[in-house]
Amino acid sequence: MHDFDMLVIGSGPSGRRAAIQSAKLGKSVLVVEKGRRVGGVSVHTGTIPSKTLRETVLNLSGWRERGFYGRAYRVKQDIEASDLMARMRKTLDHEVEVLEHQFSRNAVKTVRGQARFVGPHEIEVTGDAGETRVYTAANILIACGTTPFRPENVPFNGTTVLDSDEIVDLKKLPRSLAVIGAGVIGVEYATIFSALDVAVTLIEPRPTFLDFIDKEIIDELVHDFRDRKLALRLGSAVTAIALNEAGAPSITLANGRIVQADMLLYAAGRVGATTALNLEVTGITADHRGRIGVTPNTLQTSVPHIYAAGDVIGFPSLASTSMEQGRLAAGHAFGLKPSSMPESFPYGIYSVPEISMVGMAEEEVRNKDIPHECGIARFRETSRGQIMGLNSGMMKLIFSTETRRLLGAHIIGEGATELIHIGQAVLNLKGTIDFFIENTFNYPTLAEAYKIAGLDAWNRMARA
Repeated sequence: MHDFDMLVIGSGPSGRRAAIQSAKLGKSVLVVEKGRRVGGVSVHTGTIPSKTLRETVLNLSGWRERGFYGRAYRVKQDIEASDLMARMRKTLDHEVEVLEHQFSRNAVKTVRGQARFVGPHEIEVTGDAGETRVYTAANILIACGTTPFRPENVPFNGTTVLDSDEIVDLKKLPRSLAVIGAGVIGVEYATIFSALDVAVTLIEPRPTFLDFIDKEIIDELVHDFRDRKLALRLGSAVTAIALNEAGAPSITLANGRIVQADMLLYAAGRVGATTALNLEVTGITADHRGRIGVTPNTLQTSVPHIYAAGDVIGFPSLASTSMEQGRLAAGHAFGLKPSSMPESFPYGIYSVPEISMVGMAEEEVRNKDIPHECGIARFRETSRGQIMGLNSGMMKLIFSTETRRLLGAHIIGEGATELIHIGQAVLNLKGTIDFFIENTFNYPTLAEAYKIAGLDAWNRMARA
Protein backbone atom coordinates (compact mmCIF):
# COMPACT_ATOMS: atom_id res chain seq x y z
CA MET A 1 0.00 0.00 0.00
CA HIS A 2 1.16 3.52 -0.83
CA ASP A 3 0.17 6.93 0.51
CA PHE A 4 -1.03 8.05 -2.93
CA ASP A 5 -1.92 6.52 -6.27
CA MET A 6 -0.17 9.39 -8.10
CA LEU A 7 2.47 11.83 -6.88
CA VAL A 8 3.25 14.75 -9.18
CA ILE A 9 6.48 16.75 -8.86
CA GLY A 10 5.63 20.23 -10.14
CA SER A 11 2.35 22.08 -10.74
CA GLY A 12 2.98 23.55 -14.20
CA PRO A 13 0.82 22.71 -17.24
CA SER A 14 1.73 19.00 -17.41
CA GLY A 15 1.67 18.51 -13.64
CA ARG A 16 -1.71 20.14 -13.06
CA ARG A 17 -3.33 18.28 -15.97
CA ALA A 18 -1.95 14.92 -14.79
CA ALA A 19 -3.09 15.57 -11.23
CA ILE A 20 -6.63 16.54 -12.22
CA GLN A 21 -6.94 13.68 -14.73
CA SER A 22 -5.82 11.21 -12.06
CA ALA A 23 -8.30 12.66 -9.55
CA LYS A 24 -11.16 12.44 -12.06
CA LEU A 25 -10.37 8.74 -12.37
CA GLY A 26 -10.96 8.40 -8.63
CA LYS A 27 -7.31 8.21 -7.64
CA SER A 28 -5.60 9.82 -4.65
CA VAL A 29 -3.16 12.52 -5.76
CA LEU A 30 -0.42 14.63 -4.18
CA VAL A 31 1.26 17.54 -5.94
CA VAL A 32 4.65 18.69 -4.66
CA GLU A 33 5.51 22.28 -5.58
CA LYS A 34 8.77 23.94 -4.53
CA GLY A 35 7.60 27.47 -5.40
CA ARG A 36 5.75 29.82 -3.08
CA ARG A 37 2.49 29.20 -4.92
CA VAL A 38 1.17 26.56 -7.30
CA GLY A 39 1.43 27.09 -11.04
CA GLY A 40 5.07 26.35 -11.79
CA VAL A 41 7.27 28.24 -14.23
CA SER A 42 4.37 28.68 -16.66
CA VAL A 43 2.36 30.83 -14.24
CA HIS A 44 5.09 32.64 -12.34
CA THR A 45 8.03 33.31 -14.67
CA GLY A 46 7.24 31.88 -18.09
CA THR A 47 4.14 31.70 -20.27
CA ILE A 48 1.62 33.81 -18.35
CA PRO A 49 3.95 36.63 -17.20
CA SER A 50 5.60 37.10 -20.59
CA LYS A 51 2.28 37.13 -22.45
CA THR A 52 0.77 39.49 -19.88
CA LEU A 53 3.79 41.77 -20.24
CA ARG A 54 3.34 41.70 -24.01
CA GLU A 55 -0.35 42.63 -23.84
CA THR A 56 0.31 45.42 -21.35
CA VAL A 57 3.07 46.86 -23.54
CA LEU A 58 0.86 46.79 -26.65
CA ASN A 59 -1.98 48.49 -24.80
CA LEU A 60 -0.03 51.22 -22.98
CA SER A 61 2.27 51.97 -25.91
CA GLY A 62 -0.64 52.28 -28.35
CA TRP A 63 1.23 49.94 -30.70
CA ARG A 64 -1.90 48.62 -32.39
CA GLU A 65 -3.10 52.14 -33.25
CA ARG A 66 0.14 53.49 -34.70
CA GLY A 67 -0.92 52.51 -38.21
CA PHE A 68 -3.47 55.35 -38.00
CA TYR A 69 -1.92 57.82 -35.60
CA GLY A 70 1.81 57.51 -36.37
CA ARG A 71 4.81 56.01 -34.62
CA ALA A 72 4.89 58.69 -31.93
CA TYR A 73 1.40 57.75 -30.68
CA ARG A 74 1.15 56.42 -27.11
CA VAL A 75 -1.75 55.74 -24.79
CA LYS A 76 0.50 56.51 -21.78
CA GLN A 77 3.40 58.84 -22.41
CA ASP A 78 5.68 57.82 -19.54
CA ILE A 79 5.49 54.05 -19.11
CA GLU A 80 7.31 52.70 -16.07
CA ALA A 81 8.16 49.19 -14.90
CA SER A 82 5.51 49.50 -12.17
CA ASP A 83 2.84 49.94 -14.87
CA LEU A 84 3.84 46.61 -16.40
CA MET A 85 4.16 44.76 -13.10
CA ALA A 86 0.75 45.83 -11.75
CA ARG A 87 -1.23 44.07 -14.49
CA MET A 88 1.05 41.05 -14.33
CA ARG A 89 0.52 40.51 -10.60
CA LYS A 90 -3.25 40.76 -10.99
CA THR A 91 -3.19 38.18 -13.80
CA LEU A 92 -0.95 35.81 -11.84
CA ASP A 93 -3.16 36.04 -8.76
CA HIS A 94 -6.15 35.05 -10.90
CA GLU A 95 -4.30 32.10 -12.45
CA VAL A 96 -3.23 30.81 -9.04
CA GLU A 97 -6.76 31.15 -7.64
CA VAL A 98 -8.20 29.19 -10.57
CA LEU A 99 -5.63 26.41 -10.15
CA GLU A 100 -6.08 26.21 -6.37
CA HIS A 101 -9.85 25.94 -6.90
CA GLN A 102 -9.37 23.16 -9.47
CA PHE A 103 -7.19 21.22 -7.04
CA SER A 104 -9.65 21.79 -4.18
CA ARG A 105 -12.77 20.64 -6.00
CA ASN A 106 -10.98 17.55 -7.35
CA ALA A 107 -9.54 16.65 -3.92
CA VAL A 108 -5.94 17.02 -5.10
CA LYS A 109 -3.65 17.51 -2.11
CA THR A 110 -0.65 19.85 -2.36
CA VAL A 111 2.51 20.24 -0.31
CA ARG A 112 5.19 22.88 -0.64
CA GLY A 113 8.85 21.87 -0.68
CA GLN A 114 11.74 20.42 -2.67
CA ALA A 115 11.10 16.86 -3.82
CA ARG A 116 13.86 14.25 -3.80
CA PHE A 117 13.75 10.55 -4.63
CA VAL A 118 14.84 8.27 -1.78
CA GLY A 119 13.55 5.15 -3.51
CA PRO A 120 11.66 4.09 -6.64
CA HIS A 121 8.31 4.77 -4.93
CA GLU A 122 9.46 7.15 -2.18
CA ILE A 123 9.72 10.95 -2.36
CA GLU A 124 11.25 13.03 0.42
CA VAL A 125 9.93 16.60 0.60
CA THR A 126 12.02 19.26 2.35
CA GLY A 127 10.21 22.39 3.52
CA ASP A 128 11.51 25.94 3.94
CA ALA A 129 12.55 25.35 7.55
CA GLY A 130 14.43 22.17 6.63
CA GLU A 131 11.73 19.81 7.89
CA THR A 132 11.36 16.62 5.86
CA ARG A 133 8.66 14.06 5.24
CA VAL A 134 8.60 11.00 3.01
CA TYR A 135 5.59 10.16 0.83
CA THR A 136 5.08 6.96 -1.13
CA ALA A 137 3.17 6.61 -4.39
CA ALA A 138 2.28 3.83 -6.80
CA ASN A 139 2.99 6.16 -9.74
CA ILE A 140 5.12 9.27 -9.95
CA LEU A 141 5.16 12.00 -12.60
CA ILE A 142 8.21 14.25 -12.95
CA ALA A 143 6.91 17.60 -14.16
CA CYS A 144 9.51 19.87 -12.62
CA GLY A 145 10.03 22.02 -15.72
CA THR A 146 13.19 23.92 -16.57
CA THR A 147 15.37 26.78 -15.34
CA PRO A 148 17.35 29.31 -17.39
CA PHE A 149 20.79 28.21 -18.59
CA ARG A 150 23.30 30.38 -16.67
CA PRO A 151 26.90 30.02 -17.92
CA GLU A 152 29.62 30.89 -15.41
CA ASN A 153 31.15 33.49 -17.73
CA VAL A 154 27.97 35.61 -17.73
CA PRO A 155 28.00 38.12 -14.82
CA PHE A 156 24.38 37.79 -13.71
CA ASN A 157 23.53 40.39 -11.06
CA GLY A 158 19.72 40.58 -11.13
CA THR A 159 19.68 44.26 -12.13
CA THR A 160 21.57 44.90 -15.37
CA VAL A 161 22.35 41.30 -16.38
CA LEU A 162 19.31 39.05 -16.11
CA ASP A 163 18.00 35.68 -17.19
CA SER A 164 14.53 35.06 -18.61
CA ASP A 165 13.04 34.33 -15.16
CA GLU A 166 14.33 37.60 -13.69
CA ILE A 167 13.19 39.84 -16.54
CA VAL A 168 9.54 39.53 -15.43
CA ASP A 169 10.35 41.31 -12.15
CA LEU A 170 11.86 44.51 -13.53
CA LYS A 171 12.35 47.48 -11.23
CA LYS A 172 13.22 49.97 -13.98
CA LEU A 173 12.87 50.02 -17.76
CA PRO A 174 16.18 50.30 -19.63
CA ARG A 175 16.77 52.79 -22.43
CA SER A 176 18.69 50.10 -24.34
CA LEU A 177 18.65 46.32 -24.13
CA ALA A 178 20.91 43.58 -25.51
CA VAL A 179 19.41 40.10 -25.82
CA ILE A 180 21.69 37.07 -26.25
CA GLY A 181 19.84 34.16 -27.84
CA ALA A 182 17.43 34.49 -30.75
CA GLY A 183 15.29 31.53 -29.78
CA VAL A 184 11.59 31.85 -28.98
CA ILE A 185 12.14 33.52 -25.59
CA GLY A 186 14.81 35.91 -26.87
CA VAL A 187 12.76 37.00 -29.90
CA GLU A 188 9.64 37.50 -27.77
CA TYR A 189 11.34 39.77 -25.23
CA ALA A 190 13.42 41.61 -27.84
CA THR A 191 10.30 42.60 -29.79
CA ILE A 192 8.24 43.38 -26.66
CA PHE A 193 10.84 45.88 -25.42
CA SER A 194 11.26 47.26 -28.93
CA ALA A 195 7.53 48.06 -28.91
CA LEU A 196 8.28 50.26 -25.89
CA ASP A 197 10.77 52.16 -28.06
CA VAL A 198 13.69 50.66 -26.14
CA ALA A 199 16.77 50.36 -28.39
CA VAL A 200 17.22 46.58 -28.74
CA THR A 201 20.10 44.51 -30.12
CA LEU A 202 19.39 40.80 -30.62
CA ILE A 203 22.50 38.61 -30.69
CA GLU A 204 22.61 35.02 -32.03
CA PRO A 205 25.87 33.07 -32.57
CA ARG A 206 24.33 30.99 -35.37
CA PRO A 207 23.87 32.47 -38.87
CA THR A 208 20.11 31.80 -38.75
CA PHE A 209 17.40 31.78 -36.09
CA LEU A 210 14.03 30.11 -35.47
CA ASP A 211 14.91 27.51 -38.10
CA PHE A 212 11.67 25.55 -37.58
CA ILE A 213 9.65 28.50 -38.89
CA ASP A 214 8.99 28.85 -42.63
CA LYS A 215 11.74 30.99 -44.19
CA GLU A 216 9.26 33.33 -45.86
CA ILE A 217 7.78 34.15 -42.45
CA ILE A 218 11.26 34.76 -41.03
CA ASP A 219 12.03 37.10 -43.94
CA GLU A 220 8.89 39.07 -43.06
CA LEU A 221 9.99 39.22 -39.40
CA VAL A 222 13.49 40.42 -40.30
CA HIS A 223 11.96 43.12 -42.52
CA ASP A 224 9.89 44.22 -39.54
CA PHE A 225 13.08 44.31 -37.40
CA ARG A 226 14.77 46.62 -39.87
CA ASP A 227 11.72 48.85 -40.19
CA ARG A 228 11.65 49.50 -36.42
CA LYS A 229 15.46 49.63 -36.09
CA LEU A 230 15.77 46.49 -33.99
CA ALA A 231 19.41 45.50 -34.55
CA LEU A 232 20.03 41.84 -35.39
CA ARG A 233 23.56 40.44 -34.95
CA LEU A 234 23.78 36.94 -36.42
CA GLY A 235 26.67 34.55 -36.96
CA SER A 236 29.13 35.75 -34.33
CA ALA A 237 29.59 34.22 -30.88
CA VAL A 238 29.90 36.23 -27.67
CA THR A 239 33.51 36.15 -26.46
CA ALA A 240 33.30 38.42 -23.41
CA ILE A 241 30.81 40.30 -21.25
CA ALA A 242 32.11 43.12 -19.06
CA LEU A 243 30.39 45.59 -16.74
CA ASN A 244 31.35 49.26 -16.49
CA GLU A 245 31.41 51.27 -13.25
CA ALA A 246 27.66 51.84 -13.47
CA GLY A 247 27.06 48.11 -13.96
CA ALA A 248 26.03 48.46 -17.61
CA PRO A 249 27.07 45.52 -19.80
CA SER A 250 29.45 45.61 -22.75
CA ILE A 251 29.32 42.53 -25.00
CA THR A 252 32.26 41.66 -27.25
CA LEU A 253 31.54 39.46 -30.29
CA ALA A 254 33.95 37.12 -32.08
CA ASN A 255 34.00 39.41 -35.12
CA GLY A 256 35.34 42.24 -32.97
CA ARG A 257 32.08 44.13 -32.73
CA ILE A 258 31.14 45.54 -29.32
CA VAL A 259 27.51 45.90 -28.24
CA GLN A 260 26.79 48.25 -25.35
CA ALA A 261 23.48 48.53 -23.55
CA ASP A 262 21.91 49.55 -20.26
CA MET A 263 20.72 46.01 -19.66
CA LEU A 264 21.47 42.47 -20.89
CA LEU A 265 18.98 39.62 -21.09
CA TYR A 266 20.66 36.22 -21.46
CA ALA A 267 18.10 33.91 -23.07
CA ALA A 268 20.23 31.23 -24.71
CA GLY A 269 18.52 28.05 -23.60
CA ARG A 270 17.02 26.38 -20.55
CA VAL A 271 17.92 23.24 -18.61
CA GLY A 272 15.77 20.64 -16.87
CA ALA A 273 15.32 21.32 -13.15
CA THR A 274 16.36 17.78 -12.26
CA THR A 275 19.60 18.36 -10.31
CA ALA A 276 17.99 18.15 -6.87
CA LEU A 277 15.75 15.16 -7.63
CA ASN A 278 18.38 12.50 -6.84
CA LEU A 279 17.36 10.52 -9.92
CA GLU A 280 20.31 8.16 -9.44
CA VAL A 281 18.46 6.23 -6.75
CA THR A 282 15.81 5.25 -9.33
CA GLY A 283 18.19 4.38 -12.15
CA ILE A 284 16.88 7.21 -14.33
CA THR A 285 19.50 9.40 -15.98
CA ALA A 286 19.14 12.92 -17.35
CA ASP A 287 21.15 14.25 -20.30
CA HIS A 288 23.67 17.11 -20.19
CA ARG A 289 20.82 19.65 -20.28
CA GLY A 290 18.91 17.97 -17.45
CA ARG A 291 16.26 16.48 -19.72
CA ILE A 292 14.70 13.06 -19.18
CA GLY A 293 14.04 10.58 -21.98
CA VAL A 294 10.57 9.01 -22.22
CA THR A 295 8.62 6.63 -24.44
CA PRO A 296 6.67 9.02 -26.73
CA ASN A 297 3.14 7.65 -26.46
CA THR A 298 3.18 6.57 -22.80
CA LEU A 299 5.50 9.23 -21.32
CA GLN A 300 7.18 6.48 -19.26
CA THR A 301 10.81 6.83 -18.24
CA SER A 302 13.17 3.85 -18.05
CA VAL A 303 11.34 2.96 -14.82
CA PRO A 304 7.78 2.00 -15.89
CA HIS A 305 5.86 3.52 -12.96
CA ILE A 306 7.77 6.83 -13.16
CA TYR A 307 6.59 9.21 -15.87
CA ALA A 308 7.91 12.57 -17.09
CA ALA A 309 6.14 15.31 -19.05
CA GLY A 310 6.42 18.94 -20.02
CA ASP A 311 9.55 20.96 -20.67
CA VAL A 312 11.72 18.52 -18.69
CA ILE A 313 11.46 16.01 -21.56
CA GLY A 314 12.44 18.57 -24.20
CA PHE A 315 10.77 19.15 -27.56
CA PRO A 316 8.30 20.67 -28.20
CA SER A 317 8.31 22.47 -24.80
CA LEU A 318 4.95 24.18 -25.29
CA ALA A 319 2.43 24.78 -22.51
CA SER A 320 -0.32 23.39 -24.75
CA THR A 321 1.48 20.14 -25.56
CA SER A 322 2.69 19.80 -21.96
CA MET A 323 -0.94 19.76 -20.77
CA GLU A 324 -1.74 16.97 -23.18
CA GLN A 325 1.36 15.02 -22.14
CA GLY A 326 0.28 15.20 -18.50
CA ARG A 327 -3.18 13.90 -19.38
CA LEU A 328 -1.78 11.05 -21.47
CA ALA A 329 0.68 10.03 -18.74
CA ALA A 330 -2.06 9.88 -16.10
CA GLY A 331 -4.34 7.98 -18.45
CA HIS A 332 -1.68 5.38 -19.18
CA ALA A 333 -0.81 5.00 -15.49
CA PHE A 334 -4.39 4.06 -14.66
CA GLY A 335 -5.26 1.90 -17.64
CA LEU A 336 -7.14 4.22 -19.98
CA LYS A 337 -7.22 3.27 -23.64
CA PRO A 338 -3.83 4.28 -25.09
CA SER A 339 -3.79 7.42 -27.19
CA SER A 340 -1.07 9.58 -28.67
CA MET A 341 -0.22 13.21 -29.28
CA PRO A 342 -1.76 14.65 -32.44
CA GLU A 343 0.55 14.55 -35.44
CA SER A 344 0.14 18.27 -36.10
CA PHE A 345 -0.19 20.87 -33.37
CA PRO A 346 0.15 24.66 -33.53
CA TYR A 347 3.20 26.63 -32.48
CA GLY A 348 2.69 30.12 -31.12
CA ILE A 349 5.45 32.69 -30.76
CA TYR A 350 4.18 35.72 -28.87
CA SER A 351 6.56 38.21 -30.39
CA VAL A 352 5.52 41.58 -31.81
CA PRO A 353 4.24 40.71 -34.39
CA GLU A 354 2.88 37.28 -33.43
CA ILE A 355 3.94 34.17 -35.35
CA SER A 356 2.06 30.89 -35.50
CA MET A 357 2.25 27.78 -37.64
CA VAL A 358 0.87 24.28 -38.01
CA GLY A 359 1.99 21.48 -40.31
CA MET A 360 5.00 21.54 -42.62
CA ALA A 361 7.12 24.50 -43.63
CA GLU A 362 7.82 24.85 -47.34
CA GLU A 363 11.44 23.74 -46.81
CA GLU A 364 10.21 20.45 -45.34
CA VAL A 365 7.75 19.96 -48.20
CA ARG A 366 10.56 20.47 -50.71
CA ASN A 367 12.87 18.07 -48.88
CA LYS A 368 10.17 15.40 -49.09
CA ASP A 369 9.77 16.05 -52.84
CA ILE A 370 6.05 16.71 -52.49
CA PRO A 371 4.59 18.58 -55.50
CA HIS A 372 3.01 21.67 -53.97
CA GLU A 373 1.79 25.19 -54.43
CA CYS A 374 1.59 28.10 -52.00
CA GLY A 375 -0.96 30.86 -51.54
CA ILE A 376 -0.19 34.20 -49.89
CA ALA A 377 -2.55 36.74 -48.31
CA ARG A 378 -1.46 40.08 -46.89
CA PHE A 379 -3.49 41.38 -43.96
CA ARG A 380 -3.59 44.83 -45.55
CA GLU A 381 -5.54 43.24 -48.44
CA THR A 382 -8.45 42.49 -46.11
CA SER A 383 -11.08 45.02 -45.13
CA ARG A 384 -10.55 44.14 -41.48
CA GLY A 385 -6.86 44.81 -41.87
CA GLN A 386 -7.62 48.27 -43.26
CA ILE A 387 -10.05 48.97 -40.42
CA MET A 388 -7.36 47.98 -37.90
CA GLY A 389 -4.70 50.04 -39.66
CA LEU A 390 -2.47 47.05 -40.36
CA ASN A 391 0.46 47.73 -42.65
CA SER A 392 2.07 44.32 -42.16
CA GLY A 393 1.10 40.73 -41.52
CA MET A 394 0.67 37.79 -43.89
CA MET A 395 -0.66 34.27 -44.19
CA LYS A 396 0.94 31.47 -46.20
CA LEU A 397 -0.90 28.24 -47.02
CA ILE A 398 0.82 25.23 -48.60
CA PHE A 399 -1.16 22.66 -50.60
CA SER A 400 -0.30 19.39 -52.31
CA THR A 401 -0.97 19.70 -56.05
CA GLU A 402 -1.68 15.95 -56.21
CA THR A 403 -4.16 15.52 -53.32
CA ARG A 404 -5.13 19.22 -52.95
CA ARG A 405 -4.74 18.73 -49.18
CA LEU A 406 -3.50 21.49 -46.88
CA LEU A 407 0.06 20.68 -45.81
CA GLY A 408 0.91 23.72 -43.69
CA ALA A 409 -0.38 27.08 -42.51
CA HIS A 410 1.95 29.90 -41.48
CA ILE A 411 0.93 33.31 -40.14
CA ILE A 412 2.76 36.41 -38.97
CA GLY A 413 0.84 39.42 -37.73
CA GLU A 414 -1.94 40.53 -35.43
CA GLY A 415 -3.98 37.62 -34.05
CA ALA A 416 -1.77 34.91 -35.62
CA THR A 417 -1.99 32.61 -32.59
CA GLU A 418 -5.80 32.72 -32.73
CA LEU A 419 -6.20 32.50 -36.51
CA ILE A 420 -3.98 29.41 -36.77
CA HIS A 421 -6.66 27.14 -35.29
CA ILE A 422 -8.72 27.29 -38.49
CA GLY A 423 -5.73 25.91 -40.38
CA GLN A 424 -5.14 23.36 -37.63
CA ALA A 425 -8.68 22.01 -37.91
CA VAL A 426 -8.58 21.76 -41.71
CA LEU A 427 -5.16 20.12 -41.70
CA ASN A 428 -5.96 17.52 -39.02
CA LEU A 429 -9.28 16.72 -40.71
CA LYS A 430 -7.36 16.18 -43.96
CA GLY A 431 -9.13 19.07 -45.63
CA THR A 432 -8.28 20.40 -49.08
CA ILE A 433 -7.99 23.77 -50.80
CA ASP A 434 -11.66 23.46 -51.70
CA PHE A 435 -12.65 24.19 -48.08
CA PHE A 436 -11.19 27.68 -48.28
CA ILE A 437 -12.60 28.40 -51.74
CA GLU A 438 -16.12 27.09 -51.21
CA ASN A 439 -16.82 28.29 -47.65
CA THR A 440 -17.74 31.77 -46.46
CA PHE A 441 -15.96 33.66 -43.70
CA ASN A 442 -17.34 36.43 -41.53
CA TYR A 443 -16.84 39.83 -43.15
CA PRO A 444 -14.89 41.85 -42.31
CA THR A 445 -12.40 39.60 -40.46
CA LEU A 446 -8.75 38.72 -40.66
CA ALA A 447 -9.91 35.12 -41.16
CA GLU A 448 -10.81 36.15 -44.71
CA ALA A 449 -7.07 35.82 -45.37
CA TYR A 450 -7.65 32.05 -45.56
CA LYS A 451 -9.93 32.51 -48.56
CA ILE A 452 -7.54 34.99 -50.20
CA ALA A 453 -4.56 32.68 -49.71
CA GLY A 454 -6.60 29.69 -50.89
CA LEU A 455 -7.66 31.47 -54.08
CA ASP A 456 -4.09 32.63 -54.66
CA ALA A 457 -2.86 29.04 -54.52
CA TRP A 458 -5.80 27.80 -56.62
CA ASN A 459 -5.03 30.31 -59.38
CA ARG A 460 -1.45 29.06 -59.54
CA MET A 461 -2.55 25.43 -59.48
CA ALA A 462 -5.11 26.03 -62.24
CA ARG A 463 -2.46 27.53 -64.51
CA ALA A 464 -0.15 24.58 -63.82
